[in-house]
Amino acid sequence: MIRLRRISFIVLLLFLCSTSLLLGAEETLKVGDIFPDIEFKMPGKSEDKQYLGIGGWGGFKIADIKADVVIIELFSMYCPHCQTEAPLTRELYKIIEKDKKLEGRFKIIGIGINNSDYEVDFFRKKYEIPFPLISDQENVISESMGKVFTPHYIAVRMVDNKKPQVIFSEMGRLEDPKAFLDKIFKLSEEK
Repeated sequence: MIRLRRISFIVLLLFLCSTSLLLGAEETLKVGDIFPDIEFKMPGKSEDKQYLGIGGWGGFKIADIKADVVIIELFSMYCPHCQTEAPLTRELYKIIEKDKKLEGRFKIIGIGINNSDYEVDFFRKKYEIPFPLISDQENVISESMGKVFTPHYIAVRMVDNKKPQVIFSEMGRLEDPKAFLDKIFKLSEEK
């Protein structure tokens, strides 16, 4: 009986995650908008802080990241699509780090929607994610953007006043990291 309940729960979770992709989200964050001025918990790992170019013990904002362009993956540990995406996001990170015109200029960060630090750390370890993952257990992202379904990718570029302007915002699967990155690069060059 317990096994049947567990299987039923897993099936329900998979259904809800799959349905979220089909139903769409009421998206309030659009291309051209400034990314919300949200303060996230500082990553615990020093290599994550170093990668993002941030320091201290308090919080940080997307605008604090030392990069021209920041790619933000909104994910959930419980989303099967996000789990499937993990190798593709690892590949995206590797492409950025190997490309001399992008290295240091482009950064990637993951934000675990409604995930605790424990859940985000579990996801990072299980799927060997090399870039910083931040928990959003309090759903600050969802509250500031409207209902967010995962996976969702946002790219922001830092404009003159150091405000992160959205150049890309799309729910759904990544599919081809190279093509995705080419698209973001092209959008980042447009004025």
